[in-house]
Amino acid sequence: MDSIQESTLVASSDTATVKRILVLEDNFIIAMEAEDILRSLGVDHVEIATNAQQARQLVSEHPFDFALLDVNLGAETSFAFADELSARGTPFGFVTGYGESAVFPPALRHLPRITKPFNEDMMATLLSAVAASR
Repeated sequence: MDSIQESTLVASSDTATVKRILVLEDNFIIAMEAEDILRSLGVDHVEIATNAQQARQLVSEHPFDFALLDVNLGAETSFAFADELSARGTPFGFVTGYGESAVFPPALRHLPRITKPFNEDMMATLLSAVAASR
């Protein structure tokens, strides 16, 4: 079995407890791609927010099992929202187009992240890392 299939199988068992995911991504096409991948990994419900204000509204309406946060949201970053999720106890991970050059606040450097462009294998690995940290 190749590594992509293995990662997908691992993620499928991990997503059994991940039913609701919030995707915070300012590029709607990338957000829809993330939604498609998450659904293919077995996630039941994916909500998309294109800015932190929308994300805050969604989180205030119902809890999420996990949030996928784009680092750069145009005029803002997702770091303040990440701190809010942390205070709520909501697990999250990051996606960035800046690779290793992305600068994270010290309190967020240890959290799982993937780079754009991402694929199903990368998303499966991210979900596995989050599930392992629970």
